[in-house]
Order: sequence, then structure tokens, then C-alpha cells
Amino acid sequence: MSRRESPPPPSPPPPPQLLGVRRGEVECEDRPERAEPLSDAEREIIQDTWKHVYKNCEDVGVSVLIRFFVNFPSAKQYFSQFQDMEDPEEMERSSQLRHHARRVMNAINTVVENLHDPEKVSSVLALVGKAHAIKHKVEPMYFKILSGVMLEVLSEDFPEFFTAEVQVVWTKLFGAVYWHVTGAYTEVGWLQVSSSAV
Repeated sequence: MSRRESPPPPSPPPPPQLLGVRRGEVECEDRPERAEPLSDAEREIIQDTWKHVYKNCEDVGVSVLIRFFVNFPSAKQYFSQFQDMEDPEEMERSSQLRHHARRVMNAINTVVENLHDPEKVSSVLALVGKAHAIKHKVEPMYFKILSGVMLEVLSEDFPEFFTAEVQVVWTKLFGAVYWHVTGAYTEVGWLQVSSSAV
């Protein structure tokens, strides 16, 4: 090939897949390992436990976000509307925080309801990842942290449903979600997938 010839364009990646199936050749050194796909029994466990949570989605979402912001105040830097709030009671009264809590819970609900449809879930997570990378410029590590906080709150608020065995299944789901979200970050050229900002 001469200096003036351009290399052939790279071939497009294969369509994204959900829950442990390779999402193209987009890889990043800091990107987590792919999770094993969820089994039918694990999908059923997630959907059964989620029904109980989603009945109170706004209140649960608010509890999750308050704990997230209290324990990881650096995350508030991405939310101008409540980044100066320190008091959990003030956060609980915030209509903006409640609105974001509903959005988070509705996104998780979309994932849970569509676990049988990998293309749909991959599409939803790609949109979430790209929006947070490009528009909001949120460090991707916060998704992993938020998943841990959410599991902690769900285990405390719903101990009869979130047994140790169920928590293992949800951890597997959140690992897959994080894998797909970081894939979206990588696709848009985000160079730093891990963070020490916390």
C-alpha cells in the first residue's frame, strides 16, 4: 500500500447482544469481564422479585439515590439541580430527585421486563450509556457503585425476597448491565472506563 492509499475501513461490529454475549470487537483494557448469560431460572427470579420492588418504585428509587449521594457525594457533581443538597430529608422532598429516581427505576424495569429480548435490552443500555457518556459526562464507575447501593437498599427493604441466593442473581444482572453500559462508553470513545474519583 502506498502512502497515499487509505487503509480499508474497519468492518462494522456485529449487532449488540445482552447478558454475556460478545458485543462486537469493542474492547477496553479496563472493561470488566463479560458475565455469563442469565439462565431461564435466574431471569424468573429477577422478574419475580422485581414485581415487589416496582410496586413502590418511586419511594425505593428515592431511597437508593439518597443513600448513593450520602455515601458517594462526589456523584452529585453531575446533578446541578441537587448537587448542593446535604440533608437527606431535603433530598427526599426534591421533585427533581424524585423525577430522576423514577427514570432510574423505569430504566431498570425496562431491562427486567425485556430479559427475554436481548436486542431490546442492549438497545436500552446503549442509549443510557451513550447519554451518560456524551451528554452528562458521568464516570462509568458510578453505574457499578449505584448497582451496589441499589442491591443494599433492596436487601434491607425487601429481606423476605432478597435472600442471599437472590442477591447473587441480581449481582449477575448488574454485572451484565455494567458490561453493556461500559461498552457504550467505549463505542463513543470514552477513554477512561474505571475511576478513582470516588
